[in-house]
Formats: sequence, C-alpha cells, structure tokens
Amino acid sequence: MLLIFLFPQIVSLFSPPVPVIAYSAFKTALTDAKVSSVLVSDTAISGKMADGTAFTTVRVTDPDLTQLLEAKKVEIRGQVIRENGGFLDIVLIWVLPLALMAGVWFFLRRRMSGGGGAGGMNSIFSFGKSKARVITGEQTGVTFKDVGGAGEAITDLKEVTEFLKNPEHFQRLGGKMPKGVLLVGPPGTGKTLLARATAGEAGVQSFNLSGAEFVEMFVGVGASRVRDLFNQAKKSAPSIIFIDEIDAIGGRRAGAGVMGGGHEEREQTLNQLLAEMDGFETARGVIVMAATNRPEILDPALLRPGRFDRQIMVDLPDRQGRLEIIEIHARLVTRADNANLEAIAQMTPGFSGADLANLVNEAALLASRNGKEAVEMADFDAAFERVVAGSEHRTRSITSNEKRVIAVHEAGHALIASLIPNADKVRKVTIVPRGRAMGYTMQLPTNDRYVLGERELATRLTVLVGGRVAEALEFGEASTG
Repeated sequence: MLLIFLFPQIVSLFSPPVPVIAYSAFKTALTDAKVSSVLVSDTAISGKMADGTAFTTVRVTDPDLTQLLEAKKVEIRGQVIRENGGFLDIVLIWVLPLALMAGVWFFLRRRMSGGGGAGGMNSIFSFGKSKARVITGEQTGVTFKDVGGAGEAITDLKEVTEFLKNPEHFQRLGGKMPKGVLLVGPPGTGKTLLARATAGEAGVQSFNLSGAEFVEMFVGVGASRVRDLFNQAKKSAPSIIFIDEIDAIGGRRAGAGVMGGGHEEREQTLNQLLAEMDGFETARGVIVMAATNRPEILDPALLRPGRFDRQIMVDLPDRQGRLEIIEIHARLVTRADNANLEAIAQMTPGFSGADLANLVNEAALLASRNGKEAVEMADFDAAFERVVAGSEHRTRSITSNEKRVIAVHEAGHALIASLIPNADKVRKVTIVPRGRAMGYTMQLPTNDRYVLGERELATRLTVLVGGRVAEALEFGEASTG
C-alpha cells in the first residue's frame, strides 16, 4: 500500500527535470501563440509549447489569463482553483494514508499474533511459534484416581511424577530417568487421559499438542515450532511435553529421493525433534510424553535409548478394569438401585474406556428421553444393544414370511449354542432389526479370553452355521440371512 502512494514520487525522481520559466516569458509565449496546452493548479502552471517542449512556471494573480488562453485557443487540460489548500493537501495525500496503514498494521499485529497465547498463533507473523496448549497441573482437573483400568500403566507413570517432584532421589546413585515415555495402545484406551493425569499428579505445567500441528505447507516451520516448544518447556521446568498422535511426524523416514519433496517438511520436523530430545539434560526436569496407536510405523531413531526409550502399553481393560472405568463415569449419573455395574462390566469384553464412557452416556440419554428419574439396568441394556448392534429400526416394513425366516435362523444359532457344553452363554435372541442386522443372537463369555483353542474355534463355527441348518431343515433351503 505504501508503494502505491509513493510510486508517483519515486517515478518523478528518475524523470528528466522540467524547465522552469518566468511568468513573463510564459505570458509572451502565450501572446505569440507558442503555447499548445496548459495545466493550471493552485500554485503553478505547467504545459507544452507548440514545438513539444515542456515547461512550468509559477502562478500569479492574473485576471486576464483565462480570457487570453481562450483567445489563443490553448488546450486547458485541467484547472484546480483552491485557496490556501497546501496544508490540506499534505494531510490528505501523505498523513492520512500513512496513519491508516499504520493503524491496519497494528490491528493485524495485535489480532493475529498477539492473541490466544502460545496456542493461538495462527497467522503469518507466528508460523514458527509452537501451538502447544499450556495447562498447569491444577488446571487439568485429573489425577491417577480419575483413571480406571490402567493400573500397570499408572505404576510406570508414577516414576515420572516422582522424578518431577524429587529428581535427586533418582540421581543420588547415578541413575537417569528416561527422557521420553511413549504410550502405546488401541484408540480410546485413555492414553491422552493418562498424560493429563501425570501432569495433574506432578503439579507441573504440561505443553499439549497434536503431531499434525507441527507441520505446515512451508518447509522449516515444523522444525521452528519444535525448537520453540522445547524452549518454552525448559523455561517452565519441571514440565511435561505431550505430543498426541506422534505418528503424524514420527513416521519412518525413507531413503533420499524416495518420498519426494512433499515429505521434506515432515522429515525436517522429525530431525529437529530427534535433536531436541537428545540434546537437553534430564536434570532440567523436562519429560517428553507421546501417544500413538501405530508404533510399528515410527522411525527407529525415535525409539532408541536416549529418546523414547520407555514404552508403556495401554491396552483394552480387563473385567476389573472395565468395572473401575464404569464406576468413574457412573458417578456423574443418577443410578437406580437395580443398575448392576458388575454385570455391565461382564457383558462388555473388548470395550475400551471411550466405549464404556459412551455406554454410560447413552444409558443416561435413554433414561432422560423416557422421562425416568434414574438410570435403570434396562437403560444400560438398551444402550449396550444400541452401541453394539445399532439403533432399532421401528419403521422398517418386514413381511410375515421374512419374519418367520429370521426367527428360524436365529433360533438355530441359539439352539446350537445351548446344546454345546463349552459354547458362550446365550444372553438374548431377537428378531428386532438393528443397524444392518435383521435379528441377532447375543452370546457373552463368562470371563475374558486371550487365547482360543481349536475346540473353541470349532464351537464358534458350529454356532454360526446353526442358523443356515435350521432354515434348510424348516424350509428346505437356506436364505441370505
């Protein structure tokens, strides 16, 4: 904008000077019909002679000037008559535009780079600044008491909190705490919650951000953000840096020229992270934590001793762990006396912490929708079916013949499951359509199973074909059900 206003003045510096003549000489040339055109301003008269020569002269008060110009048929390209306008011209042409540009620049600077703290730097002025959200231990509102079903992970993380509180205890015999702790596990198992609880338990500042927040379209921005992040953490030590979904920047690097220029920014960011983790001392009190559900794609340099040298598995909770998680979330809802949390934990094998939280929330919503004063066991059962099988299709039109086929099919599953001694217990049989199923037979194991034998696998296959066999015996043929 400034160049736009200054361009005419800059051009004039490199233009040849226009000859200045006396007003009397201009008047003589005008009388002799040697002037072809003029431009009259409030302070000067400029124009061209008949031979094309440019000139300029000072303007004086001359009542006969206009009449003489018309008599000699001189082209008057413009006439600006403004009394005492010099100061106003300066204000309008120079001061006002410059003040406007300065105000716009100051506003953009304050709004785009000054607001939002470390996590609000989404502007051209702060590409290299870290986007980490800074949370103190008290602000997390979470401690290890608020985390259920992760007892082994909590035991390992307690060493991290003890180191942040009392590093001398570990250093007195020459030992060093791991610089990085990698939380590994399926989605929804509480890896991020554990990181928040670690910061809350230690009472230190936590710098939290996602791996994807490092990378931008401009090469070098991610590396700059990594440097800024670690500088902030060092100034606030003892502190924790938590990078969620670190596989976004920590993926395995390929050979030169294999991945192409599009991955150069990610690789530079990873290189800077490796350098920072291997460059600061543990005594500074900065612990780097990260979470991923894809550890197999991480770069080996990231997992070597001295960086993320400790991996903590955060797996799906067992029956006791599920009970702990359900109890934590059930504190927030009003439960009826018949709500059996142990039964809920037993019927939810394979559920993650996020799944269990969703189950409790769905039960509360169902109870509220039905106008109940408390969440009953029937609401938990209905929520379980909704989470596992989908919503009930109340308006789907099914013929009586189709209902009979579905009923026979599901009866075949249930009958075989009841007759085989080592089959899982049948909990429910229904032909109410839910999700993509027209009906289903629900079986639940009595205990969590981590190893399945050949006989158990054969039993499951037998139950699966029981529906087809029942249709063949009843109707003489099997259907797609």
